[in-house]
Amino acid sequence: MARTVGIGHQDFETIREEQLFYVDKTDFIRQWWEAKDQVTLIARPRRFGKTLNMSMLEKFFSTDHAGESNLFEGLSIWEDETYRQLQGAYPVISLSFAGVKEGNYENARRKICEIIASQYAKREFLLEGDLLAQQEKEAFRRKTIDMDDVDASLALHQLADYLSRYYKKKTIILLDEYDTPMQEAYVGGYWDELVAFTRSLFNSTFKTNPYLERAIMTGITRVSRESIFSDLNNLEVVTTTSNKYANCFGFTEAEVFAALDEQGMPDKKDEVKTWYDGFTFGDKTDIYNPWSIINCLDKKKMGKYWANSSSNSLVDKLIREGGKSVKLDFETLLRGGVLEKEIDEQIVYGELSRKKNAVWSLLLASGYLKVMGKGSSPDTSRQVYRLTLTNREVKEMFESMVRSWFEDSTDDYGDFIKALLTGDQEAMNEYMNEVALATFSYFDTGKKPSKSEPERFYHGFVLGLMVELSGRYALTSNRESGFGRYDVMLEPLNREDDAMILEFKVFQPRKEKDLEETAAAALAQIEEKQYAAVLEAKGIPAQRIRKYGFAFEGSNVLIQGK
Repeated sequence: MARTVGIGHQDFETIREEQLFYVDKTDFIRQWWEAKDQVTLIARPRRFGKTLNMSMLEKFFSTDHAGESNLFEGLSIWEDETYRQLQGAYPVISLSFAGVKEGNYENARRKICEIIASQYAKREFLLEGDLLAQQEKEAFRRKTIDMDDVDASLALHQLADYLSRYYKKKTIILLDEYDTPMQEAYVGGYWDELVAFTRSLFNSTFKTNPYLERAIMTGITRVSRESIFSDLNNLEVVTTTSNKYANCFGFTEAEVFAALDEQGMPDKKDEVKTWYDGFTFGDKTDIYNPWSIINCLDKKKMGKYWANSSSNSLVDKLIREGGKSVKLDFETLLRGGVLEKEIDEQIVYGELSRKKNAVWSLLLASGYLKVMGKGSSPDTSRQVYRLTLTNREVKEMFESMVRSWFEDSTDDYGDFIKALLTGDQEAMNEYMNEVALATFSYFDTGKKPSKSEPERFYHGFVLGLMVELSGRYALTSNRESGFGRYDVMLEPLNREDDAMILEFKVFQPRKEKDLEETAAAALAQIEEKQYAAVLEAKGIPAQRIRKYGFAFEGSNVLIQGK
C-alpha cells in the first residue's frame, strides 16, 4: 500500500508517527558518528533535506527523546545494536537560523537573540537546585531577546556547559541554515555588522567550547573562513563537490524510481528524469531534489516545484546587475551550453559583485549548475569545472526570472515583441523607449550606473528576447562584440517568418552628431561585416532578412531598419 505523501513536513517525529512517505536516510547518523569530526559544516542547495536530517539527528541523540525507539524501528540505523544504545543518550541543542530574513542589522541580531533565548526558556529546570552557582543563574536569566553582545556570544557555550553538567555528558549542537542571515545581510547591506556578531558567536560555540561533544552546521554555501570562521581550525567542510555524505541529502535515482513504483507512476520515470535529474554531489551522479519529487508524487504531474519554492533574490541581483561577460555566459547556459570556470567554493559575499567567477561558484553551491567534468587550468594549475544548467526545472526557473526583469513594463515589452515580429518600426520605437525608461535603472549596480555602462541593460534586453522568442527563433549573438556593439541574429524556426539581424550601438558624441547617425552606423556595420551571409548560406532569401540598427543614449533609443 502506498504511503501518504505529505508536503512540507520537516519534523522527523511527525513523519514517522503519521507513517508518511519517507526515504530512509538514517545511515547518515552512522556515517557522521563514525567520521568523528568535532564540527562539520555541510553545504547543500535549499530543499535538499537538510532540516529533516537535522531533526532526525536531534530525535536520535537527544535525551529529550530517550526511549523513543519506535521512531527508528524498521530503518537502517536500527539494524545495528551499537547505535540502538546511542538513541537518547546525549543532551542536544538544536536551533535554526532559517527564519532570520530581516532587512536591517538590528532586527537580524534581535531575531538571533530570540532564537537563542528560546533554548534557555525550554530549560529553566536547570535553575532549580544548586547545579548552577548564583552568578550562573543570573547569567542564565540575562539570556533574553534584549541580551547584549557579550551575553549573546557566550550563550550557546554556557548552555552546553550547564547541560553537560546536568546530564554528565558533553553536548551535541545542531545549527540549521547558518548562512541564511549572511545572504540577507549581503542583499540588505549590513554584511560587516552581522559578520562581527556571528564570528564571535561561532568562535565561542564551536571553537573554545570544552563542553562540546560534536556539532553540525548546515547551509547552502560555505561562507569564507576569513569572514566568520577565522578561528575555527577544527571545522570539517563538506560541499557539493565532496564525496562525504554524498548520498545522504537528496534522493538517488533508485530511490526516486522506487517511489514512482510505490505511488503508481512507473510510466513517468523518463519524464521525471528529464525534469529533475542532474544534481551531482561528489562522485554521486543522478541525484534528485526531494522537494520536486515529493510534489510530483503528490500532484501526479511535472512542474517547477523546487525552483519556485523560495526567493532567488540574490541570484537574480547578481545576474541582472552583472556586466557583459556574466550575461554572455548566462546566454550560453540558457542555450544549453557549457561554461568552463575556475570555482572557489568559499563564498566571499563582499566580493560577489566584483570577483571573477564568484557568481558561478554561488550558482553551483545553490544547485542551479551541475558539474559535467573538471580538469586543470594550463595557466594557473587551478581546477576548472565544466558547468551547465542542472535540468529542465532550473532552465524554466531562469527563463521566468528573465521575464520578471521587464515586469514594470509588461504591456510595453509585449507590444514591442509584437511590433518586432510584424516589422512595425514606428511601434518598435515607441514601445522600446517605454521599456528602456521603465527598466533601465533596474540593471544598475548602484556603483556603476547603466548610463556609464549601458551594456548591463541591453545585454539583459537580449536575454529577454532570447526567452520570449525561444519557441519561434534561434537567437545567436556575436561573442566577440566590444563595448558599444552587440549584434543579434534571429534565425526563424519556421521558414514562414522573416530572419532578423539587430545591431546595438551606443551614441558617441565624438563620432556622431545624433542618434540617427548612430543607428545608421549600426546598419552600415551589418552590411560591411556581411552578417546576412550566414543566413543566406542556410537558404534564407535576402529579401526575407530584416536588419535593424539600435542606437542608445542613456534610456533613449532610436531604431532604424532596412
